[in-house]
Amino acid sequence: MLAAIFLGGQVLVHLVRGKIHRRNTLEQMAAVGPDSLFIALLTAIFVGAVFTIQVAREFINFGAGNIIGGVLSLALTRELSPVLTAVILAGRVGSAFAAEIGTMRVTEQIDAMLMLRTDPIDYLVIPRVLACFLMLPILTLLSLVTGMLGGFIVATNIYNLSDTVFLDSARDFLGVWDICSAMIKACCFGILIAVIGCSWGLTTTGGAKGVGQSTTTAVVTALLIIFVSNFFLSWLMFQGTGSAFLQGL
Repeated sequence: MLAAIFLGGQVLVHLVRGKIHRRNTLEQMAAVGPDSLFIALLTAIFVGAVFTIQVAREFINFGAGNIIGGVLSLALTRELSPVLTAVILAGRVGSAFAAEIGTMRVTEQIDAMLMLRTDPIDYLVIPRVLACFLMLPILTLLSLVTGMLGGFIVATNIYNLSDTVFLDSARDFLGVWDICSAMIKACCFGILIAVIGCSWGLTTTGGAKGVGQSTTTAVVTALLIIFVSNFFLSWLMFQGTGSAFLQGL
């Protein structure tokens, strides 16, 4: 973990100096964004549908069916979309980062880069950090829309709710700050996933067995840090008494 903190500081210093390898960054953005899009959207649509099933059946019994869309939109925007998208990327992208860089470490390719006076942080780490930082908010926004679509389908077809009531409720409950908070969380999670994956890759030792251990540890560490940081980010962003329900009623 100390290695990840140290690497994060190095990344920040290198970014301030403006050292960005554009071709590598574009390649990593393609790997993080479009290649992860299908699984992120598939997860989101079923999460939105399941959440609506669990909420709708209870709310309708209490005569509060008109706020189901708003509750779903708040849950997806504030928590489910950024966290679940980050979890998917930690498993798919974070593990790939650790495996790729770990393999380069044990096969002495990184040592060869240093001999050629190529900084591994500029060439390997920063493109991955920028790719996650830029792509995760976009994936989160698309997951939010897809999750709302899944909830909308369930609410209108299974529970016979009016589509206008569902959409109006979501619009009334959601605020600009809710969307901004989701983007801020996604950016933070993206940086954490990339830095942790790269740091475990760079510190890999012990051949093929070491690569496997680093990959597993990188994913577990990233997931743990995502959940812990999500608590603190939520605590900072949503202090005090909420007013979304009062606005939507």
